[in-house]
Amino acid sequence: MFLYLLGLLVFYYLYRWVRELPRVPDKGNKYVYITGCDSGFGNLLARHLDKKGFRVIASCFTEKGEEELKKACSGNLITTHLDVRSKDSVAKVAAMIKDKVGERGLWAVVNNAGVSVPSAPCDWLTIDDYKYMLDVNLNGVIAVTLSVLPLIKKARGRVVNVASVFGRISPTGGPYTVSKYGVEGFNDSLRLNMAAFGIKVLCIEPGFFKTNVTDSGILSKNVQMLWDRLPQEIKDDYGTEYMTKVQVLIKDKVAKLSDGDLMKVVSCMEHAVAAVRPRTRYSPGWDAKLFWLPLSYMPTCISDYILGREAIPIAKPMQ
Repeated sequence: MFLYLLGLLVFYYLYRWVRELPRVPDKGNKYVYITGCDSGFGNLLARHLDKKGFRVIASCFTEKGEEELKKACSGNLITTHLDVRSKDSVAKVAAMIKDKVGERGLWAVVNNAGVSVPSAPCDWLTIDDYKYMLDVNLNGVIAVTLSVLPLIKKARGRVVNVASVFGRISPTGGPYTVSKYGVEGFNDSLRLNMAAFGIKVLCIEPGFFKTNVTDSGILSKNVQMLWDRLPQEIKDDYGTEYMTKVQVLIKDKVAKLSDGDLMKVVSCMEHAVAAVRPRTRYSPGWDAKLFWLPLSYMPTCISDYILGREAIPIAKPMQ
């Protein structure tokens, strides 16, 4: 019985591998719009798709990001400034893309731009902290997608949204998981709405990888800034040891947990853009596959217990 089940499992994965091999033709006439290309996944994806022959439109937040990408890629790659929080910036880039692609339309948009700070326990934060991150991670995704959706309809193309495994389970406080849950909701509703138009909507849910999102220096500086501005009452609730342990957690566990092989994610993104039969969801990273996603399917009482055991104790727990 065991060998029979093992055989079925091997056959399934072999069949899926063969089925997912074919790539779309005519890449040289397919435009792909990527946000957040200054560094990390977006930067690597822009370079990778450029080498594969796609016509890449890479948006960056900084001039430095644009310049470095131009130097590293072919003359076919187009760079542009984009601030996903700005309606004017989003509209300006969409107008430029419309002029470039013409009647053939836009093959794909990859919503990759995102930030991970400010992040902290919920009672350390203000509504402005939430608004800032939601404007980038969620509203930015929606704004960019809607700005080019008519062009994607023309090409019967794809929308690729980069969420996170933290869009499936929320082990931390703050707006990051809220924003990623929102991306998941937008992705699911858009996928159903656009199916009738022949548009594929795909979601990337990475685990921990070494990017600016998990950079220990950025995260440590952020949490220290948030701690310093807290009223003394809240500091007393948590205790000074709490802050010390948070810094150790960031510099030790987060750094060790983060995978340095960004191509695991970029390969999923490339498959979502280029495969004839892409997957609806991709979960790159062993931590995502073996821990976070299984944990997200467990009853809430069990997942809360597991996450609670790993939580840093506060100075004044409820008696």
